[in-house]
Amino acid sequence: MSHLATTDSLFFDRAGLDRGRVEGQVEAALQGADDGELFLEYCQSESLGYDDGRLKSASFDTSQGFGLRAVAGEAAGYAHASDLSEAAIRRAAETVKAVRAGHAGTMAAAPHGTNQQLYSDLNPLGEVPFEQKVGLLGEIDSYLRGKEPRVKQVSASVSGSWQAIQILRAGGERFADVRPLVRLNVAVVVAQGERMETGSYGAGGRRSVTGLIEPGFWQSIADEALRQGLANLESVDAPAGEMKVVLGSGWPGILLHEAVGHGLEGDFNRKQTSAFAGLLGERVASPGVTVIDDGTLADRRGSLTIDDEGTATQSTTLIEDGILVGYMQDRQNAHLMGMTPTGNGRRQSYAHIPMPRMTNTYMLAGERDPEEILASVDKGLFAVSFGGGQVDITSGKFVFTCTEAYLVENGKKGPAVKGATLIGNGPDVLTKVSMIGNDMALDSGIGTCGKEGQGVPVGVGQPTLLIDGLTVGGTAA
Repeated sequence: MSHLATTDSLFFDRAGLDRGRVEGQVEAALQGADDGELFLEYCQSESLGYDDGRLKSASFDTSQGFGLRAVAGEAAGYAHASDLSEAAIRRAAETVKAVRAGHAGTMAAAPHGTNQQLYSDLNPLGEVPFEQKVGLLGEIDSYLRGKEPRVKQVSASVSGSWQAIQILRAGGERFADVRPLVRLNVAVVVAQGERMETGSYGAGGRRSVTGLIEPGFWQSIADEALRQGLANLESVDAPAGEMKVVLGSGWPGILLHEAVGHGLEGDFNRKQTSAFAGLLGERVASPGVTVIDDGTLADRRGSLTIDDEGTATQSTTLIEDGILVGYMQDRQNAHLMGMTPTGNGRRQSYAHIPMPRMTNTYMLAGERDPEEILASVDKGLFAVSFGGGQVDITSGKFVFTCTEAYLVENGKKGPAVKGATLIGNGPDVLTKVSMIGNDMALDSGIGTCGKEGQGVPVGVGQPTLLIDGLTVGGTAA
C-alpha cells in the first residue's frame, strides 16, 4: 500500500473527513499567501522503563491532529487542533487568513515528488508482545548484575513510535510519509567501596523493534554501558586549562551538531543572528573539514523520506574543504533568501510550526590513522562521549560536559577523568582542527535535538579529530 493510501485510510476513511471539501478549505485559507499547507498527523508511541529490578513505567499514547499554516513574507499564521474535523479545519482557516490580509502573494510551487523510501512503513509497536519487551528489560538487568558484582543498579528502557503524516497544499498537491522509530537505552551504576559512578549507552533508528531484542544486539548495548561505568570508576579529577583535545569518532559529533550545525540553519542566517551569517564562500574551517547534512541515509534516526513540508530530503554540503558553501533551509527561509529548500523543514508534531532543522549532520573522514592522531599529543584530553551542552548561536560559544574522557600523556591514552567540560567557540574550533581521522562513524541512533521548544530525532557523526587548543574546565585542584 502506498503512503498516500495508508494515510488516506487514517485521515479520510477513519476520521471521516471529506477530501474534496478539505482541499477546498485549504485552497480558500491560502488564497493570496506565498506558501502554506495543511499538515495531518496520526502518531502512536510506546515507552517501557525498567529500574531497580522492576518495571517502573509503561505508557502507550495515540495522538492525532492537524496544523494549518499560511505564509506571507516574513510572517506566518498557524493554527492547530487535535480535533480532526472539517469544522475545526474551517475555524483554523479563518484564523490563518489574518496573516495574509492585504497581502497579494503568489503561491510558491509545490515540492517535487520522490520515489525514495528510506525505511519500512511497518508499525514497530505491534511487532513484539508487551510481555516480551518487559522480559527483555528484566533480562538486561539480570545479565549485567550477573556479569559484574560491582553493578548496584540497572536502568533500561525500550521505546518506539509510528508516525503517519499527509500534507495538503493549495492546488491539490499531496505528500505523505510513514515513519517508524525505535530505541533501546541502558544505564548502570557501579560501586567500589564508597565510590559510585555511572555508564550509559543506547541505540536505535527507523527500523524494526525485533532487531533490538536479539541477544547479540542488546548485550552489546549493555556491555558498552558497563564498560563506560567501570572506566569512570577508575577516573581521576580532570585538569583545567587550555590544551590539545582529541575527539573520538561517532557520538562526539554532537559537539559539531550543537556548536556549528545550528549556526548553519537558514533562519538564523536570514535574520543575521548566526556567527556564520554573510560568510558564504569564505573559509570558516581548517582545510580538509567537510560537513554534510544528509537526510537520505537508510534507516537512520535523523532520516526522512520527505520533510514536514513535503520536500524530499537530500545530502547538503554545508562546509567543503573548510569553505562555507551552504545552509540548511525550509521553504520560507529559502524563499526569503533567494535559495532552494534543502528538505530541512521539520516540526515536532502537528502542534508546531516547521523551521529549518538538522537531520543527520556529520564531518567526512580524513586520511590520518586515529592512533597517529593520539600519538601526536604530548599532553591533552581524549573525549569519547558527551552529555548535555549549551550553545549561544549568535556568538558561537558552547559548554559541553564529557561523560567519558581520558588524559593523554606522551601520545598514549591515560586514566579516565571525571568532571571535564569543553568550553569554546564553534567557528573558532573549526579553524583549530589540525588532524582528521580516517574512521568516520555515525552515532548509534539516540540523538534528539531541541530548538525553540521543539524536539526532533537527529543523527550525528565524525571521525577522530585533533583540536589544537580548547579550554577544558576540570575538577583537579
